[in-house]
Amino acid sequence: MSGAVSGLVHTAASAELVDALRRHAEPLPDPDSLDFAAHFDRFADARVVLLGESTHGTSEFYRARAAITRRLIEQHGFNIVAVEGDWPDAARIDDYVRHQAPRPRRGEVFVRFPTWMWRNVEVMGFADWLRGHNAALPEDERASFNGLDVYSLAESMHAVVAYLDKADPDAAINARQRYGCLTPWQDEPADYGRAVLYGARETCEDEAVAQLRELLTRRLELMTDSGEAWFDAVQNARIVRAAERYYRAMYRSSTESWNLRDRHMFETLQALLTHRGDGGKAVVWAHNSHVGNAAATAMGWQGEFNIGELCRTAYGEDAVLIGFGTDSGTVAAATDWGGEMEIKTVRPSRPDSYEHGFRQTGQMRSLTDWRAPQHHELRKLLSQPLLERAIGVIYRPETERASHYFEAVLAEQFDAWLWFEQTRAVTPLGRERPHGAPETWPFGL
Repeated sequence: MSGAVSGLVHTAASAELVDALRRHAEPLPDPDSLDFAAHFDRFADARVVLLGESTHGTSEFYRARAAITRRLIEQHGFNIVAVEGDWPDAARIDDYVRHQAPRPRRGEVFVRFPTWMWRNVEVMGFADWLRGHNAALPEDERASFNGLDVYSLAESMHAVVAYLDKADPDAAINARQRYGCLTPWQDEPADYGRAVLYGARETCEDEAVAQLRELLTRRLELMTDSGEAWFDAVQNARIVRAAERYYRAMYRSSTESWNLRDRHMFETLQALLTHRGDGGKAVVWAHNSHVGNAAATAMGWQGEFNIGELCRTAYGEDAVLIGFGTDSGTVAAATDWGGEMEIKTVRPSRPDSYEHGFRQTGQMRSLTDWRAPQHHELRKLLSQPLLERAIGVIYRPETERASHYFEAVLAEQFDAWLWFEQTRAVTPLGRERPHGAPETWPFGL
């Protein structure tokens, strides 16, 4: 997330706010406790539950999301896990958890920076559980694991062509010709955007749109053999179209490229829900900056929107937005984009932040839910803007105020807040497949 632009002078969280948080915050056991996830049954009537994280590298956030999601799947009929990750990479996990043959790939999975974000012990544990849960269910009732993101240009083009090679070889020839416009740039797509910007080449937009349109137009014909395979191909074609636009937009405007990315992620979520039919219920795993309602943050005040805001507009109270926060501990992050993962120490939260207010409650772990009318006083206090921290895949403690804090109105940004005072970094996986793991194990490099 980009750094904040501050227009206000903030003071420390008020004693009145801290007192209200202390009264309303519900203590929680450890995420690994059997009792932890039951506290989230109250959100089960929603169609979409969005679970955030204030960093991309905190173990407690992953373990908490896994525990909550297990509960929603087992007890409440949720059947989609949609994550802030690439569709083709998540497809390897999806094939594993739904006991499907691995889909064809051009290269290895989870090699795009940051590898630790999904290739870690915490995600592996959830994937192993979901595989076991799905084993006893009919194929059409198994919960899926899907990526929402837009960065997989090369793999998505390969997936579309590989599908058509089997479904319609003549159409595959046409797809190769259309995607040939983008093929020279597939490994460095940012160079494509730069070339278009400076007039070195024409755009490939028409070709990307034409390929997606053909798959959609021939839906009934192509779905005869496998509706799942057609759906996968269409989603990959959507990614090619979105990625072509995204890499052009990133050189024009950070706001435009952010909005293109989040709209694509939201539309992918909608497609997953539609594909599941009336029984579709989704859990989203993404950063707070995507999950919270952007209209209540400095992001929105500068023209950016996100999945949370789009879900709030589309689904109303059928979408629940839950933010995650921490005060201090360690986090897996890099110093620069593309850099090596480091275990970094998270500085204690600033006095003028929401996190500091939660810290002063004295609760090690808590859930604060302010949706109900009886929480009117708390909502009013949380409607006063304060700073909020966001650590992505990069963490620079030395410039933390400018790099990682932004203004927000918490009461409008989220419906509830999950708090961990002390947290630790995720554990990245080694390169070897564990002894006894099935051949379909998705995390090998």
